[in-house]
Formats: sequence, C-alpha cells, structure tokens
Amino acid sequence: MRTWMAMIVGGLIMQVQVQAGPLQVYILSGQSNMQGHAHRSTFDHIGMDPETKPLLQRMRNEDGTYPVLDRVHIAYYSENRQGETTVKSGPLTVGFGVAEDRIGPEYTFGIFMQDFVDEPILIIKTAWGGKSLFGDFRPPSGATDDHPVGEYYEKMLAHVREVLADPGAVSPHYDPAKGYEIAGFVWFQGWNDMTNSGVYPQRGQPGGYDLYSELLAHFIRDVRNDLQAPDMRFVIGVLGIGGPTELYTNPRFKGIHQNFRDAMAAPASMPEFAGNVVAVLTENYWDHRLVEVRDMDAEDRTEEEQEIARGFSHQGFHYHGSGKMFGQFGRAFAEAIVGKTVE
Repeated sequence: MRTWMAMIVGGLIMQVQVQAGPLQVYILSGQSNMQGHAHRSTFDHIGMDPETKPLLQRMRNEDGTYPVLDRVHIAYYSENRQGETTVKSGPLTVGFGVAEDRIGPEYTFGIFMQDFVDEPILIIKTAWGGKSLFGDFRPPSGATDDHPVGEYYEKMLAHVREVLADPGAVSPHYDPAKGYEIAGFVWFQGWNDMTNSGVYPQRGQPGGYDLYSELLAHFIRDVRNDLQAPDMRFVIGVLGIGGPTELYTNPRFKGIHQNFRDAMAAPASMPEFAGNVVAVLTENYWDHRLVEVRDMDAEDRTEEEQEIARGFSHQGFHYHGSGKMFGQFGRAFAEAIVGKTVE
C-alpha cells in the first residue's frame, strides 16, 4: 500500500504520496556486462518482437525521449582501462552504462522495481571491465597468502559505504528518520574467470570450476557481513553468452560454457542460501535471430533484416550491445529480487 497525506498547497487541499518505509537500497556489481554496452539506438529492435514490444514501451516514451525515474536514483562508480574514473549519480534514466548513450541492466531493473516497491529506491552500481572473482573481486573469507582480498572487492565496498554515509546526497526522497534498508544485491560477472585456463585447468571437465562456486559463496557471505545485511537477497546473473548450450552448433566450447554456468548458479542451490539466493539464467534472453542477421553480409539482408541489424551495437561477449537483451536482464533481476513476475 502506498501512503498518502493531505497537504494544503496554494490554499487547496491535495493528497501527496509520502515515504511508507525506509529507502530501499539495491547494489549492482560485476564486470563489463554490469557496466552495460547496449546503445540506445538498438531500442527500435525491441519493438519488432511482439513479446518484447511492451518492454520498449517502458524503456522509451512515445515522443522518443526516455523516462526519468523520480523515485529511483542511482550512484554509479567505475573506471576504464586507462584508470579514468566515472562517478555519476542522479535520477535513473538512459546513460548509466559505459557511456551517456548506453545502458546496462540497471535501467530496466529500476523501471520494474518501481512496480514492486512502494518506497523510494536507491541503486548503487559498481562495475569494472575485465575483472575476475578469482583475483580482483576475491572476498576476505576466500583470501590466502598467495591470493589476498581483491582490490575491486574493497573498492566496491568503499563506494557503497561512501554513498550510504549520506544517502540524501543522491536520493532527495531519503528520510533520515526512516533510514534505509539494503534489500538486494545483483552480481553479473564471469567472463574473465570462465576464460582463464590457468586458474581452471580442468574447466572442460565436470567440477572444473568448483573453485568459482566456492569463491562466490564466500563473496555472498562476506558482502552480507561487511554491509551488516544478513537477510539481503542476492541474485546471480549467470553468464549466458551464446544462449542455451544445447542449441550450440559448434561443440568446441559447449562443455566449458555449461560447466561454468553450473558453477555460477551452484550457490543458489546451497541449503544455507535457500530462499534468498537466486540464479537468473541470462542465456534465456539470448537473441539467436539477431546474431544470425549480424553474421550475414549486409548486401544480402532484406529490408526487415536491415532493421534487425540495428539491434546490435557491440561484441558478442557483451551480448552484442543489445538493448533487447539487456532490457530483459534488468527485468529478470528485479523479478528475482522480489520473487515476483511482472504482470
């Protein structure tokens, strides 16, 4: 239920919505796919599919502008490979990906979280390209003499703590009397671990990525402990580049990819995490038709296929920079956080 109160404005009695509870805080972290490489120019492609056309209507206004979510604010911290820092905050809209014209999962995550949560929302996003859980994000309880706590695990926590030291600086709806609640965490990462044959020499064999599962379980425990949020729901965005492996036409990487996905999802099946850790299989949103058109010679494409080709804007390991894919990721992550589906 939303909470309303009567106020006198200009001599008139008006009903205005007030914050019903604490500010709801959601942390989004990972590597380049959490940063987000989907260009807004790919949005037209979303409307070409009847199943995702309603998604486009949430992502873009009828006049071609993009929604600016007054009730959802975001603080985003990142660095590029040259060490240049991105620190950006404000009401959520297009532009909190790797550039002003890009999105990651945060955009539709915030759009759909509005449907589920009555309170104001604060998204804290920390993501860096080319980072591993084995090294860069290694959590404290998984550290050893040879492999200390990851630099980016510490940077992630530092950013979260800095924002939460003064939430009102990002979210004007924050009420200190009601405080905030760290309500969820979304982890979307994996490429640098999956491709590291030195760390995972048996990656083509069942159990070859068990260490990743162990480190991710440590990561979940540690972020809950370090943020003093023992009941925080945790969503694992399971790497799904290429789509379901049973549809692979080239068997070369089929076993490796499936083994890694199983390892990523494994913590969600651990008894200690039952009910509050959820794995989202991003492979289910892979767009096979888009990839088929991308691989065609431009001169061989029909007019419709030329329109479909506008749906990609980056490399395959970034889900082709597809707004259709990233838009579905954000929605799925929001649904997983609250345990409900969009009606």
